[in-house]
Amino acid sequence: MMRSTATPQGFAAVVAGALLMSLLTGCVQAPKPLYHWGSFTPQVYEYLRSDSVSPQAQITVLEADLQRARAQGALPPPGLHAHLGLLYSRLGNDAAAAEQLRTEKSLFPESAAYMDFLLKPKIDPGKERQ
Repeated sequence: MMRSTATPQGFAAVVAGALLMSLLTGCVQAPKPLYHWGSFTPQVYEYLRSDSVSPQAQITVLEADLQRARAQGALPPPGLHAHLGLLYSRLGNDAAAAEQLRTEKSLFPESAAYMDFLLKPKIDPGKERQ
């Protein structure tokens, strides 16, 4: 039969350590998300799924998401401005579409080649795509 050699001082040290760890981990904050996604993903899904939601209704929702992101000091996710450009283009508002595509290009330089491809007919409407 084994006898326990735990002392009251050892037990107090374990309890104190556990309390210290719980205090330290309780102070940790969750990391701030990189982007403010809002309703972007459901809106893109809805756009691809069907034509039941008008482009203007989606623009209204996404513009409201952009306002919330700005108010929180957060960045919009990659593709949001490009999607807005697509929606504005569907409504025939080429100036707003070009503005959104340029914004996407400036926020996410890795999209520059594709945004330039999409912008070409907006900038040179008389020229055909090659």
